[in-house]
Amino acid sequence: MERLQDYVAFDLEFNTVEDKSHIIQVSAVKMSQHRELEQFDSYVYSEVPLKSFINGLTGITSEKLANAPLLEEVLTAFKDFIGNSKLVGYNAVKSDLPLLLENGLDLTEQYAVDLYDEAFERRSSDLNGIVNLKLTTVADFLEIKGKGHDSLEDARMTAQVYETFLELDDNKDYLNTQKETHGDNPFANLSSLFD
Repeated sequence: MERLQDYVAFDLEFNTVEDKSHIIQVSAVKMSQHRELEQFDSYVYSEVPLKSFINGLTGITSEKLANAPLLEEVLTAFKDFIGNSKLVGYNAVKSDLPLLLENGLDLTEQYAVDLYDEAFERRSSDLNGIVNLKLTTVADFLEIKGKGHDSLEDARMTAQVYETFLELDDNKDYLNTQKETHGDNPFANLSSLFD
């Protein structure tokens, strides 16, 4: 997994009507040195009727969308927010990136880490015993709290999952270094205590 110190974790919510997906919320958190610096969160105006299922799932209401900025304005502000930052997402290759591209914003070159793919690779190690690979399930497994299906909360959970994976990798690297320098003797590093 690419180790990023500075990045933006992002997520979208969308409303699919007659096989066409309409973006209704765009959110992101800007991270630097393991800390959240800024957030971006905007609903998106839509004339397309909001499905009751999406309302129930996300808590987004037609009223919130009726008073929101147009998609073009939101995507311009979103692009300004992320600038040239590397991007981290959760299964964004299959949903968020194509949907953004369909609406004129190509972020494929900036997309650095897809945590769904990373979680899939870790399912027999760091995530051994996990029930499924939904973002909320992975976050809960890693003891990260958050509310799913709110794109700002999902962006935050994505960043926290990424930070946890980085920490797990750092721990593995440390243990491997200890093993290389001291072999299999768990007490070899303690000899300096008795000098």
